Amino acid sequence: MMEKTIFVSGIDTDAGKTYCTAWLANKLRAEGRSVITQKFIQTGCTGSSEDIEAHRRLMGISPTPFDIDGTTAPIIFTYPASAQLAARIDGREIDLTVIDRARHRLEEAYDTVLVEGAGGLMVPITDEFFAIDYAATRHLPVALVTNSRLGSINHTVLSLEALRSRGIELACVLYNTYFDRDAEIAADTRAFIGRYVERHFPGTPIYDIPAL
Repeated sequence: MMEKTIFVSGIDTDAGKTYCTAWLANKLRAEGRSVITQKFIQTGCTGSSEDIEAHRRLMGISPTPFDIDGTTAPIIFTYPASAQLAARIDGREIDLTVIDRARHRLEEAYDTVLVEGAGGLMVPITDEFFAIDYAATRHLPVALVTNSRLGSINHTVLSLEALRSRGIELACVLYNTYFDRDAEIAADTRAFIGRYVERHFPGTPIYDIPAL
């Protein structure tokens, strides 16, 4: 994966995007690339992004100057909800150009920028614009986080179909083994997703993310 910027999304809100984003950052750093993470839109926080703070802990590094000045989390809302609801509650508009300008600053300073999304691909930013539309309009490849929780095959296939219908590149699939509580379900889910990806996105890597 030599893409400049990758949008990391999940099959649902609690798929493990934050942990998997940090894991991918560490993988790319180990390959010799300079990597920074950015939070697309943070909700449920005040002042700073808890997801960026988690990234830095998992990456084993201190907050960067871009963390301190807000470049890695340019939009933060206080209410823990979808972006469009959180913005309405806080009485603010979502200006995507703010995220774009921040991302461009990071792209100038690092080899790779990993943008962690907010929830799944179809989380609404407005009534007519979804998280997936940001990746599509900015031509960003997507790393999709999935797992073996019951229902994840359905959510994974729907997410992959949405990416394909919009012509969005699938950079990789991040299979989060943290949720492998039932060995038989986990093995079947992982195998099914592997077969599906190979048929419809041939050559796309699937990484098994070890649990903490």
